[in-house]
Amino acid sequence: MTNFNDMLEKAKEMQKKMKEAQNEIKNIQVEGVSGGNLVKVVLSGDYELKSIFISEDAKKENQEIINDLIIAAFNNAKENLKKKSSEEISKITGGINLPFDIKFPS
Repeated sequence: MTNFNDMLEKAKEMQKKMKEAQNEIKNIQVEGVSGGNLVKVVLSGDYELKSIFISEDAKKENQEIINDLIIAAFNNAKENLKKKSSEEISKITGGINLPFDIKFPS
């Protein structure tokens, strides 16, 4: 029975650490760029778009190109956020590969 209790305690500890990591991830911000820095966006850890920068050179382009640049920068930021989130989770889990948005029962 001791092994089961030990496993239960470790699971509870992991759950607590994962909740802490999820809260930390919400506070991080990552940048995404496109078009050789023509467009930059900042995305928070909970995928909230914080800012958009469109260079003067990009503003000379037609609307369709600007839209594509914004989408590409957002997607770049999203990938950067996934990488950063995985790094944070890996620190907590000691390398166990868990998704950063995993939900533990309360």
